[in-house]
Parts: sequence; C-alpha cells; structure tokens
Amino acid sequence: MAKPIVLDQEWLDRISAQVNGLEYGSVLITVHDGRVVQIDRTERRRFDAASAKQQAGQTQQPQQQQSQQQNSSDKLKAVNG
Repeated sequence: MAKPIVLDQEWLDRISAQVNGLEYGSVLITVHDGRVVQIDRTERRRFDAASAKQQAGQTQQPQQQQSQQQNSSDKLKAVNG
C-alpha cells in the first residue's frame, strides 16, 4: 500500500511559488517514499505569428548588411591584388 504524502507548509509554499505566474506550462512534483523530493517547472511562451515575423526580419537585416560588407571588401581585395 502506498504511503500517505507528507506535505508541510514549506512544501506547499514552494509548490505555490512555482505555479504562481505560470501562463502556459507544467509543474511536476516528484515523490519518493511518500515525501516530495523535487519540483520541476516547465514554462512555455507563446507568440503570435505577426510578432514572430517582425523579430525574424529584424535579425536577418544585420546579417544581410554584414554579408554585403564582406562582398564589397572582397571585391576591393581582388581589384587591388
């Protein structure tokens, strides 16, 4: 027969702290021999498609500028060399 779980106020506070503020995700409570030994929190963040596209566009622009600068410096090397 399984042992009853022993939860004191400290563990209840710890569990509550992990659940508070969690929008999307899970809280996993690991029990060994009727005692809580571990709490794992996995948080998911969800973004709408429009903001994801804007963020992707912002990161691509510096990369494109950098590659254009490298190409122009390569051309200068070829002309001078």
